[in-house]
Amino acid sequence: MTRRDDLRRLHFIDGLFAHVTGHDLYLAQQIKAAIACSLTELAAQMEEDPGLAATSDATFNAAAADLLSKLFTHLPRHGFYHWDASLTLASATPLFTRAEVMTGLKHLARYREATLLVTNLRPALIPPARRATARRKRDYEEALAFIHDLAAARTSRSAKLQLLFL
Repeated sequence: MTRRDDLRRLHFIDGLFAHVTGHDLYLAQQIKAAIACSLTELAAQMEEDPGLAATSDATFNAAAADLLSKLFTHLPRHGFYHWDASLTLASATPLFTRAEVMTGLKHLARYREATLLVTNLRPALIPPARRATARRKRDYEEALAFIHDLAAARTSRSAKLQLLFL
């Protein structure tokens, strides 16, 4: 893992748990370390088989999303919805993206503060095992813009929606 990836994960954790950490990167580092400790078995397996490094990001994303989901169940006034874009082959296409995001926004509409977490959108549109062509990159950028625009159009002005991509 590179230092850049480590810093990216640290800022992701700080963004997710800002209400707990108060944007204190030291506390965010502690949460990140706790997630990493839960993945020690994977780390040991990666030492034996370096090919598992490709799955470490997906495992980290799943662990962070699970932890975040558990955290928000204890905050009844804060809505949370998680969409994993890699669940099916077609889930990252525009039609299914719209349906999934609309389902999430409908779920979050009753909350004044909410978090919509979208995971694995990039790997769904730009598979790691395949070349990142200009078309795939464009499709990914268009999907990001589409989700941003849809969330902005379908969220009331008084609501605070935190849109996170992992």
